[in-house]
Formats: sequence, structure tokens, C-alpha cells
Amino acid sequence: MTQPHDETAASPAPTPRELREQAEQTRQELGQTVEALTDKADVKARAQDKAAEVKEQAAVRAGELKAKGAEAASRVKDKLPDPVKDKATQAAGQVREKAAQAGQLIQDRAPEPVRAQVAQGAQLARDHRTLLLAAAGAGVVLWLLRRKKG
Repeated sequence: MTQPHDETAASPAPTPRELREQAEQTRQELGQTVEALTDKADVKARAQDKAAEVKEQAAVRAGELKAKGAEAASRVKDKLPDPVKDKATQAAGQVREKAAQAGQLIQDRAPEPVRAQVAQGAQLARDHRTLLLAAAGAGVVLWLLRRKKG
């Protein structure tokens, strides 16, 4: 019941060398497939990649917001009348002086953890000085406007 072997219709049997090459190619493909599956299954690495991406997006957004804040502060500063600017400058000087006094008092009497937190807050204030001055200027303007109405 076997059919006679027709050599013209059938392709020749692969040589041992061709079989080894096919086996090597199959191993490489299998290795790539396993690597791809491992990458998909590595939830921690994927989460870290996503966190890095979100962090980068947040940094870009923070930069944009900082630029907008500086622009708004500049506009407010440009619109302020000179007496208000002088008052704001004077108030800022008084605030700096009082802050220095308070800082010295805290440094003299506070425990180390509190000192560390205060130092961190002071650094944040220094880093965002323009925004704080703009807010103080806006506060002075609002205070003066309320004072004139009342």
C-alpha cells in the first residue's frame, strides 16, 4: 500500500548540514521569543520604565508651570505702582530679617530632626524665590485695595 517513490516530484532530503542550520535558526528564534515573553512578564521592570516616563513628563510639566509662574510674576510686577513696589520691597526685607532671627532661634533651641526640616523648607523657599515674591506682591496689592475700599 505504499506508493512508489517518485524522485522527480519530491524534494531531496535535507543534508545533515542543512538540518543543523535549521536547528540553529530555530534555537535563535526560540531564544528571541523567550526573551520577548520574559520582558513582557517582568512587571517590575515595566513599572520602573513607566515610572521613569511619568517622572520625565512631570519634570517637563513642572518646567512649563515654572515658566508660566515667572511670566505671571513679571506681569504683576510690571503693573504694580512704584509705592506698592517699595512697600513690597520693604516688607520682603522685614520678612528676611524676621526669618533670619527665627532661624537663629530655631537653630539654637530645636532638636536635629526639626532643624533638618527647616533647612529643607528654607532651600525650597530659595529655589522658588521669584514665585514667593510675586505672591507677596500680589498679597500687598490685595491688602492695599481692600484697605482703600474699607
